Amino acid sequence: MKNHVEALRRERGLNQETLADALEVTRQTISSLEKGRYNPSITLAFKISRYFELPIEDIFVYEEEDHA
Repeated sequence: MKNHVEALRRERGLNQETLADALEVTRQTISSLEKGRYNPSITLAFKISRYFELPIEDIFVYEEEDHA
């Protein structure tokens, strides 16, 4: 799942460690999330949404998989 976490973090002048501390996760979790290697739990997605004061749909981009 693609997301805009890195762009939002940079816009606000935050480093990964600061965001991780605010969300109560590790910096590695933020790094993996930004690189698209990790999809957050629904709980973490809501925490990120609340932190940035944006709807989840504005942060995470759901793409249907082709099953052709």
